[in-house]
Amino acid sequence: MTETVIKVENLSKQYRIGAREGYRTFRETLVDAVKAPVLNLQKALSRVRKTKIPSDSPLYAPGSKQSSRSDDLIWALKEVSFEVKQGEVVGIIGRNGAGKSTLLKILSRITEPTEGRVELRGRVGSLLEVGTGFHPELTGHENIYLYGAILGMDRWEVTRKFDGIVAFAELEKFIDTPVKKYSSGMYMRLAFAVAAHLEPEILLVDEVLAVGDAEFQKKCLGKMDEVSREGRTVLFVSHNMAAVNRLCANAILLNAGKIQITGATDEVVGIYLHAGAEEDAEYLCNELDSAPGDEDIRLRAVRILDSQAETSSKLDIRKSFKVEIEYEILRTLTSLRIGFRIITADGTVVFTTSDSEVPDWTGNARHPGRYINRCEIPGNLLNEGRYSLLNVWADIPFVKIKFLVENILPFQIERTGGAGARYPERWTGVVCPSLRWDIHYVGA
Repeated sequence: MTETVIKVENLSKQYRIGAREGYRTFRETLVDAVKAPVLNLQKALSRVRKTKIPSDSPLYAPGSKQSSRSDDLIWALKEVSFEVKQGEVVGIIGRNGAGKSTLLKILSRITEPTEGRVELRGRVGSLLEVGTGFHPELTGHENIYLYGAILGMDRWEVTRKFDGIVAFAELEKFIDTPVKKYSSGMYMRLAFAVAAHLEPEILLVDEVLAVGDAEFQKKCLGKMDEVSREGRTVLFVSHNMAAVNRLCANAILLNAGKIQITGATDEVVGIYLHAGAEEDAEYLCNELDSAPGDEDIRLRAVRILDSQAETSSKLDIRKSFKVEIEYEILRTLTSLRIGFRIITADGTVVFTTSDSEVPDWTGNARHPGRYINRCEIPGNLLNEGRYSLLNVWADIPFVKIKFLVENILPFQIERTGGAGARYPERWTGVVCPSLRWDIHYVGA
């Protein structure tokens, strides 16, 4: 039976809005370390005597019961419980502010939970924010030893792996340069190299793919694959759904600090993409008299439908979706044309289409009544990114525009697989088709 290496029970973390931890010097850290036993004793005595801790005391913590305003408190995590078995690679996904990074910081012992408990079995390696564990005044060489010590490596172990760490990070020329002169990408390369060579039983990774060039991202994914194949456990936080799908068999979806669902990655990612996707996925005209149009035709609705025929503004790159245009004809019209145009976030026109492209379209009369036109955009066509419907229109070609609605319904194409998904980089171009390739060996 596979051993449970991470066990989280009713984990909660409370913060006070606006509270800040100022920049701390090395001297302040040493002084606090010396004072810690005394402060801990005072804290224990205050619990026993049930004395109130003044807000200006170093024992006072944001989120404690002494806070005067409950509306200043937020729960970054609330009653989170789950287990991870040895060798599992689990993705943690959710919107910004869902509690993903807070969870990893608690698991990494960077911060303490307000409630609940965590059991970890094995050495933990953490790769969280860029530069965590680095001192800006020290060189890359010196920071390797510092960060290695923070992660639990002794000096001999760091020395033994030093050349491999530097080679993996590809920073040989800059290893004796203070890291304050490094770019964010160089920071991440060095931090990941140290964490990856720690050989931990548990590896916690937060958005490592957000920084660094495509080639280094491939190396990171390859190293994480290698770590998982060796029977180690990985918790992987990312907004890159393709990477989560590729690396993780199971996933956890966090929403407002709580677990919304756990399960197979495909299922969890699908729910995440559709969560809240109904917003701005439908343009409705409830009052016919004020709807776009004229005495002959009125627009009733425009919708973006995902592959399950549900309104959604978050769409899977691999799956088809539809633009639905609902309208009402008040008087018989001949040669009527309904169309729309899609643009990228920077205003580039992707394509323009209309129902006059239907093979049997002849401009025949459309009689009074309600109509629905649906146009299907195939999967593996649009590249990942943000788009919107620039124009939705009805016209009699070269005669009259009946209605024209501009710049409505923004939507997002999310990469969860498809062309190029084997690696995490975003391929250039508006389209990203999955094309057929034939490979033939023709001899030496």
